[in-house]
Amino acid sequence: MKTLSIAIVAILSLTGIAKAATYKIDPMHTTVGFSVAHLVISEVTGRFNEFEGELTVDLTSKTLVTAGKGVIQAKSIDTGIAKRDDHLRGADFFEVEKFPTITFTGNVALETGKPVFVGKFTMHGVTKDITAPVTIKGPITDPWGKTRIAFVAKTTINRKDYGLTWNKMLEAGGVMVGEEVAIEIKAEAVKQ
Repeated sequence: MKTLSIAIVAILSLTGIAKAATYKIDPMHTTVGFSVAHLVISEVTGRFNEFEGELTVDLTSKTLVTAGKGVIQAKSIDTGIAKRDDHLRGADFFEVEKFPTITFTGNVALETGKPVFVGKFTMHGVTKDITAPVTIKGPITDPWGKTRIAFVAKTTINRKDYGLTWNKMLEAGGVMVGEEVAIEIKAEAVKQ
């Protein structure tokens, strides 16, 4: 039995199956989106259009993806309204000239049997611990022979925790912009 186990490990090592591999985020098949309450009664949705990232994938791991990191260009914020996007890039919110990137780096752990990104999230010069439940699919081989993996990660942050405190009180009560921001990343990554 011991000989069989050693043989299996040796075969996996030689074929590369047991080795961790790097997968780069495919920006053409990835969305980094968010939503936040507006005027108490509705939500504004948006996305960031410029980002990069990579995953460490280990086919022998229970989580499949073992680590991830990403960098978002804050100036690429896009809510579909140019005037609002300019306001978000300015001093009241992201201050993109001073804080050009939003970053995440962390690992994937199992929480109650389900994979969760656990790591450091930095926005507006503030770094906080964050967790984001993640659904991972793949890997598969695409029609061009490339190996791909996909994931969907969701979390909620309080923007005030990151120094994004601008707001206006409403006459009827409440505030113009909600504090809680829902983040959703739908991504594909390609094996390097």
